[in-house]
Amino acid sequence: MLSTTYLTLLFAATISAHTAVWAPGMYCRGGADPNVDDPNTNLAVNPLYQHTKEDWWFQHHRGCDAAPPAAGDFLSIPANGEFTVELAHNRAVTTLSYDGTQATDWPDGQQHPEDWDAGEGKCLEDGALHTRNESSQGATAWAISYQSDLKAVTMESLAVFSTKDHTPWKRLATYKVPDLRECAEEGCTCAWLWIPNGCGEPNMYMQGFKCKVTNASPTARPLAAAQVPTYCADDQSKCVQGAKQMLAWHQLEGNNIETPDGTTPTYNTKCGWAEGAQTDIFDITVAQVPTRPTPANTTITSFPGVPASTSS
Repeated sequence: MLSTTYLTLLFAATISAHTAVWAPGMYCRGGADPNVDDPNTNLAVNPLYQHTKEDWWFQHHRGCDAAPPAAGDFLSIPANGEFTVELAHNRAVTTLSYDGTQATDWPDGQQHPEDWDAGEGKCLEDGALHTRNESSQGATAWAISYQSDLKAVTMESLAVFSTKDHTPWKRLATYKVPDLRECAEEGCTCAWLWIPNGCGEPNMYMQGFKCKVTNASPTARPLAAAQVPTYCADDQSKCVQGAKQMLAWHQLEGNNIETPDGTTPTYNTKCGWAEGAQTDIFDITVAQVPTRPTPANTTITSFPGVPASTSS
């Protein structure tokens, strides 16, 4: 059992933290030192604000790009299916730490009402969620690049393939997947993305993962080159169609989105993303030719109390 004093210190740390994904295949799962596995780390959850492109790209400035997952550790992305991950302020309050004994339904390891709301014009005391309530929360996204070497990933090769409105909110979040092609044996590179919809510093989030597409069709098409997104909340005809890049916003370098004063870009219809699997991200000029088949005994990621995801 963890001592009461230790738990008090642990939760004090999570309250002042932010939010990120905790799942297999993640960079910085145990912190920035690959030789240390810290069960109480929150390094990967910290937001990105006013950094150079070199520094914010896959959290280089805090060393996360140099702290990859263990060999053979991948996040499974089932083509035409869905996968579930944990959103939390600290590894300690997930099932990836302390045998899940400190995890609750919420990202901070605490208990909250289902209709948790700060009230009109206010933000939740849990500033790590950057919102007033669930309905005013923006959206999060996943992107994938078929480059296994993180250093070879570019904005153009990293395409958003799934979005989920009104997240982060609860600890468990499920994302739908389009007809993605299989990765090479070394895997693909994925990124979890979020720009908070107000309530606090106008920052952004980008986390790196080693991932593999499972249950892929042998005739799935490759990704098209990811295009620069546009802010189109005021006019949907301005929205960029097809594969889109992540949103880079409020950094010293590398920004690719501009918005009217007082507005925030996010991974929803404001910038051309309908919720769910992004089915328009493929290069339709490439003939559908068979690729090598996916092994039949592929394992899909699941978490306690959540059935394993399957392809549909």
